[in-house]
Amino acid sequence: MDLSPLLVEQAVRAALAEDLGHGHDITTRAVVAPGTLARCVLRARKAGILAGMGPAVLAFALCTPDVQIDLNVQDGAQIKPGDTIASIAGEASGILTAERTALNFVIHLSGIATMTHKYVEAVRATNAKICDTRKTLPGLRALQKYAVRTGGGTNHRFGLDDAILIKDNHIAMAGGVETALRLAGKNSGHMVRVEIEVDTLAQLDAVLAYHAQHGGVDVVMLDNFTLPDLKTAVAKVGGRIVTEASGGVTLETVKAIAETGVDYISAGALTHSAPALDLGLDFEDL
Repeated sequence: MDLSPLLVEQAVRAALAEDLGHGHDITTRAVVAPGTLARCVLRARKAGILAGMGPAVLAFALCTPDVQIDLNVQDGAQIKPGDTIASIAGEASGILTAERTALNFVIHLSGIATMTHKYVEAVRATNAKICDTRKTLPGLRALQKYAVRTGGGTNHRFGLDDAILIKDNHIAMAGGVETALRLAGKNSGHMVRVEIEVDTLAQLDAVLAYHAQHGGVDVVMLDNFTLPDLKTAVAKVGGRIVTEASGGVTLETVKAIAETGVDYISAGALTHSAPALDLGLDFEDL
């Protein structure tokens, strides 16, 4: 995974601690004899894009220090029903304790990667790139955004601290588009990129007028524009600023949005509405 191991381990340890509660898997402790060995395989039950094997493997390793895991495919691979993704062998108690946590990570992140891949494929004939949003589950943003990259998408900003995004409420509080942009330029460092969200063509005109005189606008987000207005907006911008379309983006609408000529299309559904990809862990006789 192209993520810091510290981030992955923090998330996995938190998930295991949540599941263990007071510290014990009382079902496994009650019915599985200590030292019992087991072997199981992780198989795909539906087609999709694999993501999240890093945290899944770590969950097993934290609960079963001597576990042996053989991966048949890596994150980013296309899998189909019946494919064996990995085999796991070791002490049964640890495997059973980690099972749900490991599966939760891999089915959720694979679901995100799979949905992202569908969006990317839908716009492949255009120049638009698919990106995510900050509509992520608390504590899992880095992993969810990793899954988006695994599915072929790109990442929007990771948090409030890595780029300026002036939204409608910021504009309202500042007193207008021009004032918001002026204050953003005055109160941010020279390394910080600035994006502004507009809801109308009139607001876009104000952004373009400001940019022509002062510069400093890197991206303009065209929020909930109709397709005709998106085409008009892209023509108005004329390549002077990066354009991003957002709002109302679905698999059914994304191709038409891309065909307006926008550079990026952001979709919160990639992370907040992706269905889990069905994978199963099956134990085998030793």
